[in-house]
Amino acid sequence: MTSLDKPTSTDRGDQDARASKEATEAALFEAFGGLRGMVETVVPGLLFVTIFTINKNLYASAIAAVAVSLVLVVVRLIRRDTVKHAFSGVFGVGFGVVFAMMTGNAKDFYLPGMLYTLALALAYIVTAMAGVPLIGLILGPVFKENLSWRTRNPGRKKAYTKASWAWGLILLGKCAILFPLYFWADPTRFGWVSVALKIPPFLLAVYLTWLFLAKAPPPIDVFAEMEAEERAEKARKEAAAAESRPEV
Repeated sequence: MTSLDKPTSTDRGDQDARASKEATEAALFEAFGGLRGMVETVVPGLLFVTIFTINKNLYASAIAAVAVSLVLVVVRLIRRDTVKHAFSGVFGVGFGVVFAMMTGNAKDFYLPGMLYTLALALAYIVTAMAGVPLIGLILGPVFKENLSWRTRNPGRKKAYTKASWAWGLILLGKCAILFPLYFWADPTRFGWVSVALKIPPFLLAVYLTWLFLAKAPPPIDVFAEMEAEERAEKARKEAAAAESRPEV
């Protein structure tokens, strides 16, 4: 191999950066459900507002939304995929249906989701201000770093803090649009705006999170550290046992 063929430190740095970005992308997809998770989030509300737009029948719209949510869960169970995102969708749709049925107002189908979004936005902001950013608590186990970023990796803590602020402000912006519409828009128009705002804010928040984390130091794999410590401890015990055995 000539000197031109040997990898330089710049090449290794580029490879490490690409690996970090790829790991970040994979972790974000795992944590937030990826494309299928987004579909499962949108489809029930889209079906609800579509049926309600056509026939103004609250009950038919609600039954259709619940039915498609259950179908999505069954599909995941059959495929033996992770069902947490589908189940969360079922619970969200279920609460929305209960609210709408109790009040007879189709707009209340979206009210639990709006309240959850507001609470989540405040949680992101409050935890970022407190120095324990929520996005770090969510992604830490996914990256196998747990809470090591709090005390051992200040660069990642800073990235998680920025990402939590981004999530909080984006979700607050979404609430600033939806809550006024909830009070003065008709149910059909409000429903379509709610569906339209499902994915774009989410994608923006995920993209900003990816940007912040891709530029941050790599995570500390605490699981690998624990395994290494266990192997070292086992080796020490074996060495001590060998030394204590009498020579023949």
